[in-house]
Amino acid sequence: MQITKEDVLAKANAASKNTLMETLQIEMVDYGPDFLVAKMPVNSRVYQPDGVLHGGATAALAESVGSFASHIFLDTEHLFVRGLEITANHLKSVKDGYVWAKATFIHKGRTTQLLDIRITDDHDNLVSICRLSTISLPKKK
Repeated sequence: MQITKEDVLAKANAASKNTLMETLQIEMVDYGPDFLVAKMPVNSRVYQPDGVLHGGATAALAESVGSFASHIFLDTEHLFVRGLEITANHLKSVKDGYVWAKATFIHKGRTTQLLDIRITDDHDNLVSICRLSTISLPKKK
């Protein structure tokens, strides 16, 4: 049976229930052979005190989409994925609308993975560039 893009996105979004992703209203919205895209609304839930997008919320978006990408593209029947390190360079402030995170692999090894996550606003302006390293480890039987 072929798994469709809609199936992958529905499964990812269902896994977000009762998590930080649900709190921040992060939604996986697109998926392809080598990428995953998520969006998050920019509103008072994710503001810092001066009314712009908080860098921590941006990092949470990046880690969420990157970790889901590792999860989707690896054999998670036998492996589990954990984040090892995330870096974020914030380049532009955002006050409203959505931010969009596209995760693509730089390295997809059997044990470690490195992802590039680019965060843009509704006008395709680059907001942040993030790097996430993940590790895949065998599930205990």
